[in-house]
Amino acid sequence: MEKELKKANMLLKSLVLHYHGLDEEEEKILEQAADDLDGHAELAWANKFISDDYMSAYDRAKEFFSKTIGKAPERVRLRLLREVWEDNNQKGYVTEMETMAMINLAKDWGIEKEFVSAIQT
Repeated sequence: MEKELKKANMLLKSLVLHYHGLDEEEEKILEQAADDLDGHAELAWANKFISDDYMSAYDRAKEFFSKTIGKAPERVRLRLLREVWEDNNQKGYVTEMETMAMINLAKDWGIEKEFVSAIQT
């Protein structure tokens, strides 16, 4: 995976898992994702991106995603969102706010129908 897409992937995961504040279980999920992607530098970058201004992180991330994930093939966009869904679901639940954030991103990326269909199964 190219570096910018890896950064976007870790930002996406971190952003959704930070939605209600990052607890210990969610930190472990992010660390495992970074291990899987060999993306610890990208995770550190993503966490700094969020902590620089927590209140505007989602909007700033959407801009970054439009330049990275938004230009990726549809199958890649869908795979990345599904991975975030699955990672988030490891804690046993996905909140309505987290779900809506992912659905809104899917809409921005032109894959809302495909994403909703994928998470319903």
